[in-house]
Amino acid sequence: MIVPYLRGFGTTRFLSGEKFRNGQQSAAALDTIALMDALKIQKAVIAGFDWGGRAADVIAALWPERCKALVSVSGYLVAIPEVNKRPLPPKAELAWWYQYYFATERGRAGYEKYRRDFAKLIWQIASPKWDFDDATFDRSAAAFDNPDHVNIVIHSYRWRLGLAEGEVKYDDLEKRLAEAPVITVPTITLEGDANGAPHPDANSYARKFSGRYRHRIVQGGVGHNLPQEAPQAFSEAVVEANGYF
Repeated sequence: MIVPYLRGFGTTRFLSGEKFRNGQQSAAALDTIALMDALKIQKAVIAGFDWGGRAADVIAALWPERCKALVSVSGYLVAIPEVNKRPLPPKAELAWWYQYYFATERGRAGYEKYRRDFAKLIWQIASPKWDFDDATFDRSAAAFDNPDHVNIVIHSYRWRLGLAEGEVKYDDLEKRLAEAPVITVPTITLEGDANGAPHPDANSYARKFSGRYRHRIVQGGVGHNLPQEAPQAFSEAVVEANGYF
C-alpha cells in the first residue's frame, strides 16, 4: 500500500518558487496520476478520506482506466463551486465555520499562527468519540509543517466557495467535474458511526456509483478520520475492493 502526502503536506516541495500554490481538486488528482506514472503503476485501487477521498473520487470519475476500484470515506466528494455558493440553513452553515474563517485574511493569519491548535480542535469536533493522545496527534500534525501548507489550504477552501480563481489549465477538467459525473468503477463507500464533521447522507450519493457498489457503516464510535481511527476496517475495504467484493 502506498500512502502519499498531498501537495502542501509533509515532505512535498515545489520545484519553483514561482509556481502557483493551487489547492484545486483536479490538481491533487493529477498529482496522484503523476505519482502512479513515476512508479509505473497503470491501475490501482484508490482509497481515501476528506481531501484524499476527493482526489480519489476525481480520478475514478475522470480517469477510470487508472482506477481498478475505489474506497471512498463519506461517499461522493467531488466539489462543485457553483453549488457551494448556495446558502444552507443556519445550523448547517455553522458546521462549516472554518470555511468562512479561511475566506478572510484574519483566517489566513490565524491558521498560519495556530495551525496545530486549529487541527486539534477540528479532530475533536469531527471525531468526538476518538480518544487520541498527544503523541498520535503530533505524528500527524508534523505534516502541517510545510512551507506551502497554509497557501494551499487557504486556496483550496476559497476556490471551493468560488472566492479564488483556479488555473486555466484545469478548466476543462473542472467543467467536467461540475457536471457531477457518475463513477463507474467498483466502489465501497464507508462512514463512521460517530462522524461529527459535515457529511452527506449515504442515500444522497448512492446513485452516483453505477458499477458494483457497497456502502458500510463502521461501528464503534468512529469519527471523520476513519482510516486512522479504524485502520483494520479501512484496510479490509481496500482488500475487498481489490477483489471486486
